[in-house]
Amino acid sequence: MTSITTLRRAIAILCCLAVFAALALALAVSCGSSGCGLAADQIYLSLRLPRALTAFVVGGLLALAGALMQVLLRNPLADPYVLGLSGGSAAGALSALLVASHFGGMGDVAAALGAALGAGLAVALLFGLARQALRRLPDVGQHSGHRLILTGVMIAAGFGAIVTLVLTLAPDGQLRGMLFWLMGDLEDGRLLLPAAVLLLLILLWSGLNARQLNLLARGEGFAQLLGVPVLRLRLLTLCAASLATAAAVIVAGTIGFIGLVVPHAIRLLVGNDQRILLPASVLTGGAALALADLAARTAVAPTQLPVGVITALVGVPVFLWLLSRSKA
Repeated sequence: MTSITTLRRAIAILCCLAVFAALALALAVSCGSSGCGLAADQIYLSLRLPRALTAFVVGGLLALAGALMQVLLRNPLADPYVLGLSGGSAAGALSALLVASHFGGMGDVAAALGAALGAGLAVALLFGLARQALRRLPDVGQHSGHRLILTGVMIAAGFGAIVTLVLTLAPDGQLRGMLFWLMGDLEDGRLLLPAAVLLLLILLWSGLNARQLNLLARGEGFAQLLGVPVLRLRLLTLCAASLATAAAVIVAGTIGFIGLVVPHAIRLLVGNDQRILLPASVLTGGAALALADLAARTAVAPTQLPVGVITALVGVPVFLWLLSRSKA
């Protein structure tokens, strides 16, 4: 009887969040810098709809990566960028843009390729430097994520220095575009389809392994005693979170607080059951970023703000409120 009640509650929560996400997408498509109301079909189909869908997919990727990172590190305040993956993507993209400016053209393609290479380099460094921490299986009650976090922080600091160097060397005419991309840019939807496919694949993998992730969240040693292949699960979780974060940065630049605030808020709402938490985080993260992008397009229209500014302005007070609520 309890399992039936839990299933009904999960379905009800996910249905409510799906309706919320659909309403957020409809609002993002129907409204723009010119206001809400009737507009030419071309504006809806070629501009607003692809941008709204891109925002939803990127928000879903960030929220899913954040939820997986919080399970992996057993820290409800972990961020998908904590391991330096966004820093690697940003450094690679900006470096590629700087090189492309000296040869002319293909800036968007260079940025995407550079972001992918930077993310790959960050993952390679992380696996290479923290392989002992990833392979070590602690005793019951111990936690092995601290070395992983410290390694990621150092990697992020190194890539942050590269980003600063590139911005210093960039010509004035290109600097504004780099800064805008660095704070989140959802205009380019050409990679929407592969990003959406990746989101679905990672979500499917997460759902199939949700029971094992629930045990992992209670401790590596505890999960190992119950027969969970902890080493393989940790590596696959890190790979999934890394892919989701890198894909989000490649598509839209660095956008903060979605992967931190959304999973934390959903956890307070539905609990720590990954079977509900992971899909709920995807729906909420996608809807939240679509609404944030709508605010970025309309708040000071016709001027467009970077969406990362909106997520930070909203995310900071919301996160502080959630933190005080969780302490209570």
